[in-house]
Amino acid sequence: MTGPSAFYADTDEIDQIAINLFHGWGYNFYRLENQLRTDDLLIRNKVCWLLGSARSSVEAAESAYRRTFLPPPSRAQPRPDPDAVAGAQALERLSQAIGAVEGQIRALPVPENDRMIERHRQEAATLVILLAIDRRLAGQAEMLRAAIDGKDGEWLIAHGTAAFDGLAALTETVRQRQGMLFID
Repeated sequence: MTGPSAFYADTDEIDQIAINLFHGWGYNFYRLENQLRTDDLLIRNKVCWLLGSARSSVEAAESAYRRTFLPPPSRAQPRPDPDAVAGAQALERLSQAIGAVEGQIRALPVPENDRMIERHRQEAATLVILLAIDRRLAGQAEMLRAAIDGKDGEWLIAHGTAAFDGLAALTETVRQRQGMLFID
């Protein structure tokens, strides 16, 4: 077979061109480091999904709580019950705190794929440690989600400190992960 179609059918030539492109782009998807980097991103995405689910549960509980305990003003009761307002605000703060931790996790860096990182740090070893930390984040996020899931506003208000303790543990794990990347 000769002619232009033979040129595009030469698998050895095509493979060599592809490999040169991959190396030129600084990427070789068969490297362990790239697989670990992708796993890291996937795990953190799932952790954010768990936290988003927990936040949705809190927001649903807050909405139901407001419907029950903060009815529209009437002549008999023109002002809302201060305790009910405080409870609704506590649920709102919990939802915002979960969202803040989720945002931190979403924005966490992963080591760049460049020669300076490779020169000063063992990239694969660093990524393995980051994945272990990310596993802890996933476990903590699932524990928080499970603790909040299906609970009503009154329960969440009464037990909100446990949820905030879970968020504090997640925040500490995020700090450890950030510290891991900035060590020389």
